[in-house]
Amino acid sequence: MAAVLGLIAGSYEQIAFGYRVTTDEKEWTATADFTHHAHTASISAAAASERFVVTGSKDETIQLYDMKKRTEHGALLQHDGTITCLEFYGTSHLLSGGEDGLICVWGTKKWECLKSFKAHQGHVTSLSVHPSGKLALSVGTDKTLRTWNLISGRSAFIKNIKQNAHIVRWSPDGDKYVAVVNDTVTIYDLETASVIGTVTNPKRISSVKFLNNSILAVAGDDDILRLCDLGKETWVCEFKAHETRVKAVDSFMMEDYCVLVTASNDGFIKMWKLHLKEELESPTLLGEVNTTARLTCLAVWKPSSVQQTTEEPATKATTSKELVQELSKTKRVRIATEEVILEDESKPKKKKKGGRK
Repeated sequence: MAAVLGLIAGSYEQIAFGYRVTTDEKEWTATADFTHHAHTASISAAAASERFVVTGSKDETIQLYDMKKRTEHGALLQHDGTITCLEFYGTSHLLSGGEDGLICVWGTKKWECLKSFKAHQGHVTSLSVHPSGKLALSVGTDKTLRTWNLISGRSAFIKNIKQNAHIVRWSPDGDKYVAVVNDTVTIYDLETASVIGTVTNPKRISSVKFLNNSILAVAGDDDILRLCDLGKETWVCEFKAHETRVKAVDSFMMEDYCVLVTASNDGFIKMWKLHLKEELESPTLLGEVNTTARLTCLAVWKPSSVQQTTEEPATKATTSKELVQELSKTKRVRIATEEVILEDESKPKKKKKGGRK
């Protein structure tokens, strides 16, 4: 059955490109939907929720685009410096990181900055929200990897690493995470916060994406996309994806197969069909579109398949072990108009507070 989804790519040319994709069995067709030229400098990050697309830029702004109304929705101004990373948590919150060392938590209902905290002494280079929504990871140019309580804006714990990591990602199950330094992927276990493996890519890594809890897609400074089995610490599949370096990779599940989406400096966005089975075979090309621009980042917009998340961040853990215990507790969460209130079921309810802090 045909479905409709969207591809959004940012470029050095300051333009965000939007495409509507119509799917069928054999070939997927991408048609131009919009061009959003709201930035005054190159675009550095992009993210999509069920309704909104956001792009961050070297011009220090986050621009909003409403996919439901198909209109520009204004700009978010909080960072001083390049916006380096953007990530939605469900439909309710957006997290942003920047060169100013700040992480900002935005409420998508009124697009207000609910919290802003100094995350790193240098730049925030990457962030990732745990699948439970209770915490986030960030890495920065101060050679630290930090775990955050998203309610208090306080660091749960800090891990010093020898070099500046530029990518951090949780696995879909949330039991491990990866940090990328240059050409090396380091795999960490959540419970012990210790390194359980490393994998080295032939080139510097530009983007990674978990396809499932064990397979990681890795794009780097060449035309090859590589798939790694993190449990075995081995490359299990690789194929030529573009004519020049692959800048960004994303993915989503479609029926019984995985769709890989890649974007490159060569201007193309490509969609690939991959069956996630015991022996991985090279994916087949579903469709492609030429933006004629130098692409920098990528996001996939899925209007109906976005998982609704209701649980919100809250943990007082200060060690990895406590963190695991906190994540396994049964808690009930209630979302107030402009703030999140967590209620532990063993304690009396608190009164809802009104107004913005």
